[in-house]
Amino acid sequence: MAKAILQLGELTCPSCMTKIQKAVENQAGVSNVKVLFNAGKVRADFDESKTSADKLAQVITDLGYEVLKVKVKELA
Repeated sequence: MAKAILQLGELTCPSCMTKIQKAVENQAGVSNVKVLFNAGKVRADFDESKTSADKLAQVITDLGYEVLKVKVKELA
C-alpha cells in the first residue's frame, strides 16, 4: 500500500470537494480518501497493484480540476 498526496489548483466550493472524493473513492484499490478543501489537497491510500497516483491524478483532471503536484509515500 502507498499514500498519494495530490496538490490541486484552487477548489472553489464544497461540492467540488465531494465530487473529487467520490470519483477517487470509486477507483479500484483506493481507501481512506480525504479531500482537504482549505489546503487544496487530496490524500488517498491505494494498492499499487490496482492503480497508481498518476491514475488518480488523471481521474481528478478528467473531472476538470488541475493537479499541480503528485507525491507518493510508501506505507509500512
